[in-house]
Amino acid sequence: MASDPDRNSRHAAMALGLSLPGDTVLYLLLPMFAPAFGVTLPEAGLLLAANRLVRIAGYGMVAKFYARNGERLTCSLAVVAAAICALGYATFTGFVALLLLRLLWGLAFAALNLATQALATAEPAGAARRAGRSRAFTALGPMLALPLGGACALWLGPRVIFFVFAAVAVAGLLVTRQLPTTPHGEPPATKRARLPGSLDTWSFIEGLVLDGLFIIGLSYLGRDLLPGNPVVVAGLLLSVRYLAEILLGSVGGRMAEKYGIEVLLVALSVLASAALVGFGFGWLWTCSLVIVILRALLLPLLPALVALRTPGPGRIQALATRSVWRDMGAGIGPVLAGLLLPVAPAEWIYGVCALLLSCAAIACLRPGRD
Repeated sequence: MASDPDRNSRHAAMALGLSLPGDTVLYLLLPMFAPAFGVTLPEAGLLLAANRLVRIAGYGMVAKFYARNGERLTCSLAVVAAAICALGYATFTGFVALLLLRLLWGLAFAALNLATQALATAEPAGAARRAGRSRAFTALGPMLALPLGGACALWLGPRVIFFVFAAVAVAGLLVTRQLPTTPHGEPPATKRARLPGSLDTWSFIEGLVLDGLFIIGLSYLGRDLLPGNPVVVAGLLLSVRYLAEILLGSVGGRMAEKYGIEVLLVALSVLASAALVGFGFGWLWTCSLVIVILRALLLPLLPALVALRTPGPGRIQALATRSVWRDMGAGIGPVLAGLLLPVAPAEWIYGVCALLLSCAAIACLRPGRD
């Protein structure tokens, strides 16, 4: 019989996994079929970034609502919002309408993401294991949706599949009704801004490097190695990334319980840094596979480490803060990639990235101001 923390964490992850396909497949189809959605390619890029930008601004508000109202109401509203967004992708055209949907989805994702992390770390014992298993449940929906969305776009056009994803998101209400209703204590209000701590810095650099510069760099540097099939490459990369999370998320959590969260975070970050160096020197596919594997092992570690260092009411806000820093890095990464890759040697770009990632991880060994 699963314990309450295990069961609640699994249900929240399933709700997020059922809500994600609309967003995930939009990343694949919107740049390819921008005219079908009534937007230009530059507008498509802004739309895909909008949900991340609103999360940066809105995570604090979402965290307060979540703490006051608990998981069931927060996640149920987020699932309904996800269904509305998917339905809108299927029916609405034009930049303004899609922008409103992307902003709504950004807040919905913030709520669901925060709930999965908070429930996985509700008890210190087994937090890393639950976080890894949660990532696996979350990734299952997008991994299955990507090939389905691509195939449907070829046969029926790029928009029909979003009707299916709207129905899938509504099914998430069957899961959210199983979530607890107990509110959480709100952290005391802070009167002044503080400088980023070691976990903030690592979150920012991990998002900048592994979710920004790496993915864009792979498309840019690998375009001549597999010409004519950039869409196939993008779809495979996204699918493999989610598959790695499914297969390795729980493994990373168990490894953290065995070897220690801080030690494993440093070890995996240093290994990822070495793979980044090789990536910059041209070993694209081998090093890409290594980076995807290491990223999947790393993902469960940060929520568990945050919960370990920030127990009590401050945990919810601490998890939200690290998500903001990660989103900031992941948002800046593609911009830097577009500016640097055409003019600077890849060896230098990814060598510097490797150094930053390793230094940020090593700084996390000292549990000072986080």
